[in-house]
Amino acid sequence: MPARTATAAPRGHTRSSTRAQRRAPARRQPLRLRWERIGRVALLIVLAVVAGLYIQRALTYLSVRSQTSQQQAVVDRLRRQNANLIRQQDALNNPATIRQQARALGMVLPGERPYAVTGLPGN
Repeated sequence: MPARTATAAPRGHTRSSTRAQRRAPARRQPLRLRWERIGRVALLIVLAVVAGLYIQRALTYLSVRSQTSQQQAVVDRLRRQNANLIRQQDALNNPATIRQQARALGMVLPGERPYAVTGLPGN
């Protein structure tokens, strides 16, 4: 590298104006589009949209699956309750059960004579 030497500036030029002329480019080149970067950004955007759609579908699937299991538990509980009610209905339609429940209520069959015992301890 050659050593810098102080040279006299030509007439009419000052040292600062010479520096400004050196720094300013003679002509600006137009901006170049970098298509590879644009392509990469576009692919990333498309990938993000597709991933978002898949994630949305997966979350919907998991939500429906959870609701299905909850509803299945309700159905199982109602089936057990229905089976109990059917057994209870069969028992209540049995004549022996009807007679027993009627006697507990103080009813008597036609032709029977009812008695009421009073004055016992606990009544």
